[in-house]
Amino acid sequence: MSKIEKKEFTPARFIIAIVLIVIVVGWTVPTLGVFVTSFRDSRDIYGSGWWSVLPHKALVMAETFELPKNTDPNAPISIKGKTASFEEWRQGILMEDESTIRWIGNKRSRTIEIYKEKWVGFGANLTLQNYRDVLSGGTVEFTDAQGNVISRQGNNFSDAVLNSIAVAIPATIIPILIAAFAAYAFAWMEFPGRRPLFIMVVALLVVPLQIALIPILRDFTHWGLNGTFVGMWLAHTSFGLPLAVYLLYNYISTIPRDIFESAYLDGATPFVSFVRLVLPLSIPALASFAIFQFLWVWNDYLVALVFLGDKNRVVTSALAAMVGEKGQDWHLLTSGAFLSMILPLAVFFGLQRFFVRGLMAGSVKG
Repeated sequence: MSKIEKKEFTPARFIIAIVLIVIVVGWTVPTLGVFVTSFRDSRDIYGSGWWSVLPHKALVMAETFELPKNTDPNAPISIKGKTASFEEWRQGILMEDESTIRWIGNKRSRTIEIYKEKWVGFGANLTLQNYRDVLSGGTVEFTDAQGNVISRQGNNFSDAVLNSIAVAIPATIIPILIAAFAAYAFAWMEFPGRRPLFIMVVALLVVPLQIALIPILRDFTHWGLNGTFVGMWLAHTSFGLPLAVYLLYNYISTIPRDIFESAYLDGATPFVSFVRLVLPLSIPALASFAIFQFLWVWNDYLVALVFLGDKNRVVTSALAAMVGEKGQDWHLLTSGAFLSMILPLAVFFGLQRFFVRGLMAGSVKG
């Protein structure tokens, strides 16, 4: 039984560990802050940082009462044994029992609130209302830090999520099926012009998709496909096929020839060999490309803007519209951002066990 060699601790390893920790913290902390903000009330967002949801001591309102109507706010005011001006009470005065008394509102309100310092537990004042408002297409009302009630028209983000699903799933499955057939043909079938055609497919990887948008848009407009899901499926399929064919070819070409020879001796046709052998053995590569293609289509903004426009808004278009319309409403923007992340994260974590194997496809021979 071989012994596992222990890796020696060196300054280089220590530096690498520190750098990795800094990178992880640098990415995680802001993301955590945005995530927490998506659950906070709009007044809390402008009044305190996101870290205030962690256990801490804070002033909590314990009591409220009204001063007599004959109280003159322009003269010194006495409350619970302390005398101060209206401006001082408005700012808040610390009492001997460590409570804080504040005058709320203007001089006519005469409303007094007493705050006491208490431990506030984790998740205080968190709410799902932000997500309900974002998903809704109706009128959204919330109160800002100054107590003003603000009305906004909802973005109907739920429709945008459904539109993105309707675009992303077929635009992922279709190129996978076509590319799998093409990669199998390039790898194991002999036909005239196989090598030049494969070189052309690989060469398309370096062609920017932006140069094809206007010609394709003209054709789609002529055929009546502009603004439809079918047009989006065709566009994403054509843009994703070169990478799909190249990735799957590298994997399928590593399958041992003996497997195909045995299948042919048993009377299997090339199509049967593809369905019964190639597809099951190529699951890591198929899953790896599915992650790439799904994330690219889901996060795409340019192609959706050109071929769909505002007729059928996808998630990226809806988020861009929210930034323009509700740029100051952070509680809505952060909620919309995390709604757009749920499905891609689920796809990635569901297929991640195939991800590395698919990326390594064809990298080792023999």
